[in-house]
Amino acid sequence: MNVQSTKAIRVPAAAVTGLIIDAMGKANVPKDDAAKIAELMLEADLIGADAHGVFRLPQYVQRLRLKSTNPRPNIKVKRTAPATALVEGDNGMGHLVVARAAETAIELARECGVAWVGCRMSGHAGAAGVYAALPLKADMVGLYSAVANANHMPLAGGAEPLLGTNPLAIAIPAGKEAPVVLDIATSIVSYGTIKNHRLLNKQLQDNWMIDPKTGEPITDPHKSAEALLLPMAGYKGAGLALTLGLLAGTLNGALFGRDCVDFNAEPEKVTNTGQFVVALDPSRFQPLDQFKSQVDRHIRELRNTKALPGQSVRLPGEQRAQRRADRSRNGLPLALELMTQLDKLAADLAIKTLRERAKAA
Repeated sequence: MNVQSTKAIRVPAAAVTGLIIDAMGKANVPKDDAAKIAELMLEADLIGADAHGVFRLPQYVQRLRLKSTNPRPNIKVKRTAPATALVEGDNGMGHLVVARAAETAIELARECGVAWVGCRMSGHAGAAGVYAALPLKADMVGLYSAVANANHMPLAGGAEPLLGTNPLAIAIPAGKEAPVVLDIATSIVSYGTIKNHRLLNKQLQDNWMIDPKTGEPITDPHKSAEALLLPMAGYKGAGLALTLGLLAGTLNGALFGRDCVDFNAEPEKVTNTGQFVVALDPSRFQPLDQFKSQVDRHIRELRNTKALPGQSVRLPGEQRAQRRADRSRNGLPLALELMTQLDKLAADLAIKTLRERAKAA
């Protein structure tokens, strides 16, 4: 969900990139790795996943300084079969680990037509759609999922937080149209959205969280730590979170269920986050240009269907592409509260603040 304060200022993307790189450097991350992390974090902000980009920088830096995330991981890839591999992340930043998984999936899919690559000993990697979209650069379909870094959801009918908001993202290449990119949490909203509402002191919607003792809605964002985040579509969302957790976590030797470490509440602990990336080469089914032109045709037909009064037809990936174009050109709209938080981090790290970088850009 795209969440922004009504009080926001536009900040050039280059200023945000520079802040992330310098902050990572102060946390002992090598320059090339810092640039890669910044690229992937910035992409989350560009596409409108506002709770998964620079918003997360203070949390990432804290974990790096506490050594609960390894700033200099030795990431290894073990090919386990012609079309499968397992990435051992060495407790590195999730952005680096999952990017390596996506690169590996693309490489194997070029050989085999399809590839499934799992990750273990990874960390929080930001927006799911960023990683599902990486195979698009190779004209491939991408799929990504992960065990979310804290349990905030109950099982269907349950009153204990035993499931993460385990996301699912699917990206399908198109021709002249924007790619189809679906990026969903298995909860009604992501927990990053809840955190953003808490930062901005914005009331939660009454169908997002409930009191585990009474089942009543919780709308005060400052009471969210004691509340349960509801799965999307009831038992369907809970079931999807469960199965994705087993595939992204248990299958890879990563944590799931009661074993999960709360990324937010336990910054000193290693999370051993599990993820997977799937890449599929559509040219193994029909000529690539033919497939992409057919995707374009369906997109146009669906876009032009009748809408409800006062609404417009929405397609997954369309607003994402529009936001990316706007923010690349006009800068990222960052809440003043977030700017203050990031400037405080910069002062603590003895690097240029985001406001200073924005003025100089």
